[in-house]
Amino acid sequence: MRQLSRRHGETGAAAPKHESTLGTRASRRRCAARLNSDIFLDIDRVTFGYDERVILSDVSLTFRRGSVTAIMGQSGCGKTTLLRLIGGTVKPQQGRITLHGRPVDPDNRAALYAMRRRIGMLFQFGALFTDLTLFENVAFPLREHTTLPESMIRDIVIMKLHAVGLRGAADLKPSEISGGMARRVALARTIALDPELIMYDEPFAGLDPISLGVAANLIRRLNDATGATSLIVSHDVDECFLISDYAYLITAGRVVGHGTPEQLRASNEPEVRQFIRGEVDGPVKFHYPAPSAEVDFGVPA
Repeated sequence: MRQLSRRHGETGAAAPKHESTLGTRASRRRCAARLNSDIFLDIDRVTFGYDERVILSDVSLTFRRGSVTAIMGQSGCGKTTLLRLIGGTVKPQQGRITLHGRPVDPDNRAALYAMRRRIGMLFQFGALFTDLTLFENVAFPLREHTTLPESMIRDIVIMKLHAVGLRGAADLKPSEISGGMARRVALARTIALDPELIMYDEPFAGLDPISLGVAANLIRRLNDATGATSLIVSHDVDECFLISDYAYLITAGRVVGHGTPEQLRASNEPEVRQFIRGEVDGPVKFHYPAPSAEVDFGVPA
């Protein structure tokens, strides 16, 4: 709408006073439809917890098609739970999640499995099948979910391994490669079915600086090459900001900040500033809520 207004101002033309109200409303609906069509994944006021423990409280996030979006926060803040909700592993107690306009409904198994075909998941430590070669690991989803001939599966697997720089290691087992290489093989398997949404759970955890840089570069490059929508769960601020278009910061199950990397770095919100700068003192406390130490140790106050 701002772009339309700017162009309108540049021409110096005023809107016709006789324009009908119906026409104005119709144009607004068309503009809103165009904006909404860019939203591939929508999380709307979702609440989830176990018994009385609330993990996520009234969180709302949107992910635009073709973008790389980071979800950051300290350990235990609900980031991985959010991935489980998107994948339909668990069901929100309140709110709704829609993927490309369709609700994620764990109770509708047929629709859920069809939706998962459009999602790729990179698990935190790769989750490779240890008894299979790297080639067979990448081929697994293709053999499981398609009826492609083996000749075509071979070509796809070789292309995916080549994309992550490991075509020459196709015949090795996971035990014969490094942790960083295993993460890259897992990424090749994640993109084997050309998913529209790729979710990364702590993709930088446990990697040395070189492997970390390679992984970050691959995520950005593959996202741009495939046109997929990428969602990165991490607490690695520098790497996330380097490759992300947008980022959310979650603390204690709440979204406390969101924006472009530049906007978050410039934020004066105490919780955002503490996390981005790694400050010890701030609103996010080190200790999990507990009774006073005097009560636990039986010491009179």
